[in-house]
Amino acid sequence: MKSKHLTQDERYQIMHGLDRGDSFKAIARTIGRDCSTISKEVRNRMVFKASGCLGNIFNECALRFNCAENALCGRPCRNKLCRRCTKFQCSKICELYKKEICGKKSLPPYVCNGCDRRKTRCTLEKAMYYALDAHREYRTVLIETRSGVCARPDEIARVDAIVSPLVKKGQSIHHVCANHVDEIMHSERTIYSYIGKGLLSASNFDLARKVRFRPRKSRHDEFKVDKACRTGRTYEDYQAFIAANPDTSVVQMDTVYGRKEDGKCLLTIHFTDSHFMLAYLLGARTAKAVAGVFKSLRITLGNELFAALFMIVLTDNGSEFSAPRTIECDEDGELLTHVFYCDSRQSQQKGAIENNHILIRYILPKGTSFDNLSQEDVSLMMNHINSYGREALNDRPPYTVFECVFGDETLKKIGAVLVPADNVTLRPSLLKH
Repeated sequence: MKSKHLTQDERYQIMHGLDRGDSFKAIARTIGRDCSTISKEVRNRMVFKASGCLGNIFNECALRFNCAENALCGRPCRNKLCRRCTKFQCSKICELYKKEICGKKSLPPYVCNGCDRRKTRCTLEKAMYYALDAHREYRTVLIETRSGVCARPDEIARVDAIVSPLVKKGQSIHHVCANHVDEIMHSERTIYSYIGKGLLSASNFDLARKVRFRPRKSRHDEFKVDKACRTGRTYEDYQAFIAANPDTSVVQMDTVYGRKEDGKCLLTIHFTDSHFMLAYLLGARTAKAVAGVFKSLRITLGNELFAALFMIVLTDNGSEFSAPRTIECDEDGELLTHVFYCDSRQSQQKGAIENNHILIRYILPKGTSFDNLSQEDVSLMMNHINSYGREALNDRPPYTVFECVFGDETLKKIGAVLVPADNVTLRPSLLKH
């Protein structure tokens, strides 16, 4: 695939083609470009050169062949005619001077590279295309357009005179722009940019809220999810499935981060009917790690019990959930559950698990590193959380409600243990060794 911009090698091929007298179409076929691209390149990058030819100095006067003027400078001169003088241009002092322009320069190829008269007979100004000079000019323009601010100093001064005094009074950028929209003629974002770059008298310290917020973290390295995995699994599809199968129980799934998003995290699985929650420690927030957890659950529970527990799994659009087939199917491809995704930035669509995360944060507050945790620590934490009575369950713990539905054997398989009510601890001290 060709780049949008011409390369230095392509410019040399253009120059060599012009030197041979090739047409724009012939040059375009050689380098695989459109002929209009070649035409624009030549017209935009040609340079003008005031040079004579073999045995004759530069002279572009239309009367140069019949000119008989002599001693126009008023000094003793050895040259017989002024048109032969190399010390000054007669165009500056001669009243008869009339500039001649070559008609060939108004027609393609617009330059004199391939003209056979250029070096032997022509003394007019020449239009030339030089590949190296053209590429240097292109690089200069490219760098200039991608740096700095696209505004003249007088324009910056005009905006500064309007904005800075008002900002220093405590007014917000929005307030200033709303009341001076016809005077400023710039967007709020542009004004913020000018202040951030130090172009205005007002600084970030004059903006009441700006200094309170940390700069946003760059997300350029974030894994890009193939949105095709959500086809047929949107929140609308989920609602339609529930409407068609009203007795189906729903499991919500999410992840809880530690101090670093790229460090260890918790995969949480919440049974909405019983408020019972499972949590598994992941070494990294990846689809492969999530698939490993579900593979282990299928082996531990068996396909029949797994399908009964996980009828529907509702989760968000995180990259760790971008391989739904590894969750839905076993190694033989048998479909055991259905995965659906919430709408983007709509965490309330799985509000039950979000609310239950509050109990996890009682024990692992935000900013706590998960790097020193083990799965035994996580299981201990979840045993205490699942043994904590809930008002919505008539003050019964999720453990008891889950046991009534799926039995004690299921709880043993997943390693859940009931903690006596008086021994339940929801403080960081629970995991302090």
